[in-house]
Amino acid sequence: MKNYTNICFVIAMRAEAQPLIDALQLVEDSSFCQGLPMRAWTGEYRNIQLSLVINGKDPETGLDLIGTQAATLATQFAIDKFDPQLIVNAGTAGAFGENGAKIGDVFLSRDHVVFHDRRVPIAGWDKQSIGYFPVLDVSDLTSLGFKMGVVTTGNSLDMPEHDEENIRKIGGEIKEMEAAAVAWVARLHQVPLFCVKAVTDLMDSGIPTHEEFDQNLKLATENLQKGVTKIIDFLAT
Repeated sequence: MKNYTNICFVIAMRAEAQPLIDALQLVEDSSFCQGLPMRAWTGEYRNIQLSLVINGKDPETGLDLIGTQAATLATQFAIDKFDPQLIVNAGTAGAFGENGAKIGDVFLSRDHVVFHDRRVPIAGWDKQSIGYFPVLDVSDLTSLGFKMGVVTTGNSLDMPEHDEENIRKIGGEIKEMEAAAVAWVARLHQVPLFCVKAVTDLMDSGIPTHEEFDQNLKLATENLQKGVTKIIDFLAT
């Protein structure tokens, strides 16, 4: 991999980001996106300039903003402010146990990121709606103990039958709610991107997704932090 010296992490939820903020000793940038929910932290780690941007909280509910709308804005503002050489979309996700995934596993993206809940059966628009946004080849990072999979994005936490059918049809292995939006903006700006996703729930476990997510969020975010730190150390060598 190229020797990147300016890396931006785009993350949806504060709970996913906080272990990284603490471990990397990042400092909040109070000038970022004033008047909007998005928030950012910056710092330096082993001579790499780091920035970390989250979607922020919904002003009406006080809850973390999740999904593609907030992720699109957060990524655009991150690029405008920090001009990164590399974007890493980090967070939590679901995976298929039948493919060997386990709770707490950390996956890296491979091949491309796609939308799994866009169904436009018109020639040309069918492919465009799914996206197939390319991701950086990070297969050399598997030596650090990561698994790899195709990441798919939708705006709902559950997985109705038609979404599962689409995910399987397009070869999806990791299901989450922001990556394709982040990848779309990154592609527009020609900034390389890859994803790091820690598994909170197994889509084929038979347990309701929200229950597994709540039970396993702490473990997944701890493993995410450890995994990201390994990646930064690798890139800094």
